[in-house]
Parts: sequence; C-alpha cells; structure tokens
Amino acid sequence: METDPRERAKLWPKGRLYDDFQVGQTFHHHWGRTILASDAALFSSLTLAYNPLYFNRAYAIAHGHPDIVVNPQLAFNVVLGLSVEDCSEIGGPFLGIFDLNYYKQIYANTTITARSETVEMRLSESDPRNGIVTWRTEGFDEAGDCILAFRRSNLVRRRNEKGPG
Repeated sequence: METDPRERAKLWPKGRLYDDFQVGQTFHHHWGRTILASDAALFSSLTLAYNPLYFNRAYAIAHGHPDIVVNPQLAFNVVLGLSVEDCSEIGGPFLGIFDLNYYKQIYANTTITARSETVEMRLSESDPRNGIVTWRTEGFDEAGDCILAFRRSNLVRRRNEKGPG
C-alpha cells in the first residue's frame, strides 16, 4: 500500500526574515510579466476605471497615444507583485507605499520587469520580534525605460527573537 504523499512532502522555506536583508542589497526580480490587452481591459473593468484612454482606441489615438493605454494602476500592481517573492513573501504587515511616481505610459504587449533595493531598516520600537524594512522598487519596460518607481515598507519578523513579556 502506498503512503500518503503528504507524509513524504518537505516544507521548502520561502521568504526572507529581517536578518536576511541589508541596506544597499539589490534584487532583480525574476521573469517579468507581459501585459495583454485582455489583462488591461479586465483590470479597468473590475476596478471601475472608465477613463476612455483605457478602453477606446480612437479616443486614445486622438489624444496622442499610439494605442489604448494600460491603466497605470495595473502596471503598479504588477511591479509590486513581482517584488513580493524577494522582499515580502514570508509575510508580515504591509505598512504602505510612499513616493509613487509614474514616468511613462505603457500599452498592451509591454513586458514589465522590476528591481528593488533595500534602502532602510530599523527594529520595531513596540515589538523587538520584528523590524521594519523599506525598499525602493522600480518597474521597467522591455526597452529598459523606467515606467514607475515607489518605496514600500513591511514589518518583517526577526530570527529567533523573543517578544515582550
């Protein structure tokens, strides 16, 4: 009789703890993501972003664009998502996005890649089991042009630290 495959399964640890980061550390996030026209239309529909630049080719062209513009919020979400595996996959509360800047519109069939740099680290004042890590993340199109950039922070668990009390 075969054993249950769950008994043979091994846990593969994922993510980084506070102690695994250092200021100046750079992550080139893998793969990238090509934004399809269907992705762009579905995202704008689901988020009720009814700007005609995101849906109407004639309107976008009449306003100086070569095609329908990809909703910049979708581009941001893709770049943020690409950074999760390297920066925050282990979990911990998300503390916010700061200094979000959009530099260039993108269009369907653009492949987005991302890079993050650890720019700040400090221990949590309220709970010594955690630290706060801040990264500067940039998204790029396939030509290597920066399309957007932001800073974000997460509370990240420390290795083997005891909590208060």
